[in-house]
Amino acid sequence: MAQNESDIDRIKRLIEIMKENDLVELEINRGDEKILLKRGQAQPQQVVTHFAPAVTQPVPGGPQVTQAATSTQQGEAAELREELTDIKSPIVGTFYSAPSPDSEPYVDIGSEVEPQTVVCIIEAMKVMNEIKAETAGTISEILVKNGQAVEFGEVLFRVKPD
Repeated sequence: MAQNESDIDRIKRLIEIMKENDLVELEINRGDEKILLKRGQAQPQQVVTHFAPAVTQPVPGGPQVTQAATSTQQGEAAELREELTDIKSPIVGTFYSAPSPDSEPYVDIGSEVEPQTVVCIIEAMKVMNEIKAETAGTISEILVKNGQAVEFGEVLFRVKPD
């Protein structure tokens, strides 16, 4: 069963789309045609929040940071995180913080949100999906960058409840 060049080009383009959006699996059904592409699991993305303790170089003759102080900071950060509500991605796609490239973002750190407040857009399969806060409070963290690929269940924002 020989495939013509246009089929191969189409499959190559689909593979490029998978790589660009960090997708692990892509299935397309059109009529009696079915294309299923899978690749190895993507490496988990590391998200750095403002709760992470800063790494500093010791200054000769200056005060030394002890392990106890670092543990205390981490304990306080974990306690603060427990008080926050996560807004997670309901789908796999590309995160956009604003309705268009030259528009202001839907929310910033410090923005007040209600359950029906749109906080971002996630593009999936060329469809723009508005994501709502589904909680009331103040945005305290934004964990993803504009244009970043996001996974299902990935935390996008952290909200301090009212």
